[in-house]
Amino acid sequence: MASEATTTTAAVPRRRSFALAATPRRRQMILVAFIVAAALFPILHNNDADIDAGANALAYATLALGLNIVVGFAGLLDLGYAAFFAIGAYTYGILSSFQLEPAWTPFWEPFAWLELVQRMPQPGGDVVHFTLSFWLALPLAASIAAFFGVLFGAPTLRLKGDYLAIVTLGFGEIVPIIARNWSSLTSGAMGLNGIAAPHLFGFNFGIDAEPYFYVALSMVVLLIFVSFRLRDSRIGRAWMAIREDEIAASAMGVDLARLKLLAFAIGAAFAGMTGTFYVAKLQTATPEMFGFPVSVMILVMVVLGGMGSVLGVVVGAILLQLLQSWFLEDLTTWLHALGRLVGSDLLQRVDLVESIELIFGIILVVMMLFRRQGLIPATRRPAALSFEQQHAEVRRGSAIGLKGFSGEKTDVPALEVRGVTVRFGGLVALRSIDLTVPAGGVVAVIGPNGSGKSTLFNVTTGLTRAEGGSIKLFGEEILGLPPHKVLARGAARTFQNIRLFPNLTVLDNVLVGQHARLRTQALGAVLRLPRTRAEERAAREWAMEVIGIFGNRLTPRALQQVSSLSYANRRRVEIARAIASRPRVLLLDEPTAGMNPAETIELAEQIKQLHTLGLTVVLIEHKLDVVTSLAQNVVVLDHGEKLAEGLPEEVRRNEAVLTAYLGRNAGAGSAALV
Repeated sequence: MASEATTTTAAVPRRRSFALAATPRRRQMILVAFIVAAALFPILHNNDADIDAGANALAYATLALGLNIVVGFAGLLDLGYAAFFAIGAYTYGILSSFQLEPAWTPFWEPFAWLELVQRMPQPGGDVVHFTLSFWLALPLAASIAAFFGVLFGAPTLRLKGDYLAIVTLGFGEIVPIIARNWSSLTSGAMGLNGIAAPHLFGFNFGIDAEPYFYVALSMVVLLIFVSFRLRDSRIGRAWMAIREDEIAASAMGVDLARLKLLAFAIGAAFAGMTGTFYVAKLQTATPEMFGFPVSVMILVMVVLGGMGSVLGVVVGAILLQLLQSWFLEDLTTWLHALGRLVGSDLLQRVDLVESIELIFGIILVVMMLFRRQGLIPATRRPAALSFEQQHAEVRRGSAIGLKGFSGEKTDVPALEVRGVTVRFGGLVALRSIDLTVPAGGVVAVIGPNGSGKSTLFNVTTGLTRAEGGSIKLFGEEILGLPPHKVLARGAARTFQNIRLFPNLTVLDNVLVGQHARLRTQALGAVLRLPRTRAEERAAREWAMEVIGIFGNRLTPRALQQVSSLSYANRRRVEIARAIASRPRVLLLDEPTAGMNPAETIELAEQIKQLHTLGLTVVLIEHKLDVVTSLAQNVVVLDHGEKLAEGLPEEVRRNEAVLTAYLGRNAGAGSAALV
């Protein structure tokens, strides 16, 4: 009966996923319509100034897409993003102008053969003129900007929130100052002039706006494609997990430092490439082009469009840039005309273009107050459950026969804790704790509130540091390892206070649990080769199998955001996420908390099924009937020390345990607990 129920409910998300299949198709149709309309714009509207404004708007769209990787996907507030824009701009500007002219030597002959430099005769001796191609400069500037992104991010991305914002703000101010003062390299405040225009098949772009418009359009289309591929991959899910909850992401196997650096590097690469395009179009570069107002403007574009929304940030960037270059100029002209008509000196002096920073600030405040999700939200509300699904009879799933999941038979303890001590200032949370969990066993850790139970889980999974001791997982030392490495070695956990990724779906939460078991990297996510597609398909199938453990409580809700679920279902999602990592040891911190008696019994049976498959379980639980039905051995903690250990029936009659729990004599306590 259980297997029949599982089969029935497992079909539900498949039907719903097909029902939602129109969403990617609509997205493709929108993109095609945008590309066609943009491509026809220079043809139908033969106005060079407007085409130039359109090219600028598209350039800022590429910048917004890069910042969206950092802020929208990974949740890292970067207020100095224009610095990478400047790095890309000066890379091409220096290597395609007459700013640097070192003496000619035989060293430069291979570069001349590659047409990267020219030999220029001068009265004092021949010199080198750099002639880097615009098309080579695009990936080169992207790489250099990404390098500086990693160089800057490595020591700073350990910071969070306001502290990270302040540091990035400082970096954003440093780069223009360097450009202003390093005159021998950048020509200082005078700016780089004589930057070469791009050439393509013998055609010189010159100052004609139309070819630049099409180059910018191609860049936007490319970066939209890259952004979508990254967002819908293992990498994108890890970024969004970091954005939602860094602690939970780390506990689920996400390497925080590496993934943050990757986001910073990719965002910087987008900006560096755009910088090359921008100075090639203007054929000049000055430090004032890359100041703090530019970073603010790009951030407002991301907020207006919708943080994390790929199409949204493109729309936001184009709207704000056209607002600045078209609408505000026209509106200023109309206000001046109105001022002359009514004789108002104030209206005749108004210049809305000069007030653009004030207008951006107002837009930012209004969006934060009234539409924080932006014009095009990153996540759309999924279709509501049908009447039949909402009123369906609750049917339990089953963990029996779960594919790709098995325990280990070995005499080596699954988890061995020896002499572990944890202090928080003068408070001793754990004092010389010893604990042994046999492979395939179920051990319960109980004790009053504040006894150190969750601290034991935290130190085991790398979230808390210990002063000394040893923790071994199947004979391998894990004490001192970061959480993502502990998870990779096979210890997965849940939390006493649920830590999910609320703006992700049930399915995506469970997929994040598999992060350490998947191998797709950023390049593979973008290219999406057959091996990558096969891995993603297998991951989703496994995730649905794990979700199916809980029957039709979760399966019909696989595409629902977890923030919309009941408390009990969120508990189930957290357990499913931990199971999806294919752990060798599963640590459950009060898994039945907040569940009614029927739900508690159901979950206890499901945990028992997992144990039947050979999974080792360590359980923190206050419901002693659950402990008695599941645990083979019980460890009691009190004030950070091990108070007792033994079989469940022995522990529940231990006088010291009863006193710690109830503060009364053994007879009364025994009567209360039996």
